[in-house]
This record gives sequence, structure tokens and C-alpha cells, in this order.
Amino acid sequence: MSAAEAVLRLEAVTRVHGEGPRAVTALKDVDLVLGPGEFVAVMGPSGSGKSTLLNLAGTLDTPTSGRVLVEGQDLAGLSPTRKADLRRRSIGFVFQDFNLLPSLTAVENVAFPLELDGVPVARARAQAMEALDGVGVAELADRFPEDVSGGQAQRIAIARALIGPRRLLLADEPTGALDSASSSDVVAVLRADDGAAVLLVTHEPRFAAWADRTVFLRDGRTVGSSAAEDPSVLLTPFGDDATERP
Repeated sequence: MSAAEAVLRLEAVTRVHGEGPRAVTALKDVDLVLGPGEFVAVMGPSGSGKSTLLNLAGTLDTPTSGRVLVEGQDLAGLSPTRKADLRRRSIGFVFQDFNLLPSLTAVENVAFPLELDGVPVARARAQAMEALDGVGVAELADRFPEDVSGGQAQRIAIARALIGPRRLLLADEPTGALDSASSSDVVAVLRADDGAAVLLVTHEPRFAAWADRTVFLRDGRTVGSSAAEDPSVLLTPFGDDATERP
């Protein structure tokens, strides 16, 4: 797959925090490519570099060496303003704690990124309703975040992350604050969207089993990658128990 065809491409990416004897290497020579509509899970123990990987992919951090490209654009060549535009228009983020604005209703939360980008309110709200319907919570449009369950809040957050021409969705442990049933529902919603490429960080093998492939990190390096059809994707190299693909 060429750099122009890939939604996300990391080429020999290294990220070092600090200098001298206190320097910490968060990522070391990591290569990763996501194509359109591809769902890739990232697993690894605490401190393996998973969050750093997402921050680099989302333009929130800069590699010490190597290249990060989103839709063929080398992020190193973009100004801070252009990176902010790219995040707002092309990259969606889903976090463990939802990050919904408590003073806005569900539809207002989802429409907010479009309104920031200058889309008229009526059109933004109409697109937000479509996005909420797409993740199965259109009936919650007028509710505030405090009035919905955790699973429902995460679905609203996913709708906000996917609204507009988003090509890349970055999900950082999106099921961490949810019960088992809600967690499965949320991962199913992520899996069902076949438009954006999805990079899911998770510590749960059962959720990684939904992915097209799983990348394993340890000490900042990739130590393996398994396709979903490969039974080894159901066993992580970190001692977790096996799990069945849904």
C-alpha cells in the first residue's frame, strides 16, 4: 500500500522523552500502516508505548525520528494550525472517560465539532442526528451526559468522533469504564463502521479479537502482529487467557 493510499502510516518511528541519563524511549523504530476501513487493535503491558502511539497518530505529539503520515501528509511538515485542522476534520478521538461537555445535550455534543468548523447550526444538528442514529442512540438526542448510562455516553462520544469526513478513529481504552455488556456493544459499534480506519488500544484480548489484526507492543517495540484469522491473535504474549472471537 502506498503512502498516499494509507490512512495512517508510521515509518521507523522513535519517540524519546527527556535527554541524557534521564531519557526514556517510549517507542523505538515502530512501523505501522492502516488502510481505509481497517480495524487494528494495539495491545501491550502498561508502559509499552500504546498511548504514545495514539498521540503520534493523532498529531498530539511529534516523533524524535521517523515519519508519521495521515492520508499521505507528513505531519512534520504541518504547522500547528494545520495539525489542528487535520484533527478537527479527519481524525476522531474516543477516550475512556467519554469527554462529553456536560452542559450540552447529546445532539449538541455531536454537532459541536462541525459548528466549530463553521457548519451552520441546523445542518450540523441534522448531521449529528444521523450520527446518533448510526450508533443506535438517536432517542437520547435531547439528554445531557449525566442522564445517560456509561455505555450510552460512549456511543454518543463515538458519534461525535465519526461525524463529518473522518478517515481515522483513535480509541484509547474506550471500554475501560464500562461493564462487560456495554463494552461489547461499544466495540461492536466501532467494528460496524466500515468507513474510517480504526486504531483501538485495549488490554482485553476479547475485544482485540474483533479487529482485522492485532499489533503487540513491549518496551516501545512491536513484538508481533496477528491477523484475526490467525488463532494466535486470541493469545497475547503477556500471559492473558485465551478468548474467543465474538
